Formats: sequence, structure tokens, C-alpha cells
Amino acid sequence: MESWGRAAPGVEQHAERAADTACHLADLTGPGGWSTAAAEDVLDTIDTLTEALGGAGPELAQALAAVAAATGDARRLLGIAVDDPQPEPPAAAAFVPAARRPRRRGLGPGFQGIRTAP
Repeated sequence: MESWGRAAPGVEQHAERAADTACHLADLTGPGGWSTAAAEDVLDTIDTLTEALGGAGPELAQALAAVAAATGDARRLLGIAVDDPQPEPPAAAAFVPAARRPRRRGLGPGFQGIRTAP
């Protein structure tokens, strides 16, 4: 895979915030620290980020196809509804762009965004 060069404006900052938020979430949770809604939000986030990064090229999408299969398996284990009961085989998923983004749940009343240090 060739060198990537520069990211689009804002991509690196948003990616850094996503990584920081994921680290904070990991620090807060433990075996009993999850709810179904929180797990569903995290799985939706993983799917969205995987799809976005996979859009950078077919080889990368193929490498990340296992992630989509794993989040589907996690949903089934947790009893969360899975939109597509039969996941596509990884080879097909790598070359066919998804027609839609995963369903997004609301952030709830009073959500004021993610705060970062100035």
C-alpha cells in the first residue's frame, strides 16, 4: 500500500478525539459497567469508523471486513437486533460499499458534546 500523505482538514483532530474518548470509556468500564444501550452505541461507533477507514481502499476494506463480522457476532451475543441477519462474506463486503450507515441512536436529552482541553 502506498504512502498516504496528508489527511483532509479536521480528520486528524477528530481521529485523536475519538481515540481519547475511547480511552476514557475503557478506563470507566469494567465487567459490570455496561448497559445494552452503551454496548449498542459502541458497536455502532466501531462499525461507522471501520466503514469510514475502509473507504480508503479495497485492500484496507478487505482487511477490516472481519471487524464488521465481529460486531455483528457481538450484537447477537448481547441480544441486540442485527439489521442484516446474514453477514456478507468478507471478500464481497470488501468490494461492495455499504448502502447505508448503521442506525444511530440519539445521544439523549441534555447532551452537550464532548469537552476537550483548550
